[in-house]
Amino acid sequence: MESYDDIINLPHYEPKHHPRMSMWNRAAQFAPFAALTGYDDAILESGRLTDKWLDLGDSGNEELDRKMELLLSKISEQPYVIIEYFVPDKHKDGGSYQSYTGNVKRIDEYEHAIVMTDGKRIQLRMIINISVIL
Repeated sequence: MESYDDIINLPHYEPKHHPRMSMWNRAAQFAPFAALTGYDDAILESGRLTDKWLDLGDSGNEELDRKMELLLSKISEQPYVIIEYFVPDKHKDGGSYQSYTGNVKRIDEYEHAIVMTDGKRIQLRMIINISVIL
């Protein structure tokens, strides 16, 4: 220690022309480097599963038509229904099947959609099943 006795008790050097680096910036220098930004998200997206659209066929479409006729006959009463429908995925082929429960307000023939009392709109071509609860 004898060789450092002349500097050991001196104050820490502070530069006059450059401000001290903040702790945030100092820590950022040593943060891990992400060379492939978005790579983790892409892996998660490719692993996400989607369902395929199932065609109901002629008999399924006929049954759905009968249920729609029943719904139309009760539309003034704002019937309570359970609707199962397909929602296409925005990022890849396929989608998901969802179920919605509520009261039907009207059928919008211009946009081909069922309008619920809470404002939800379901496209008629995406519906795979309707259950009218009387």
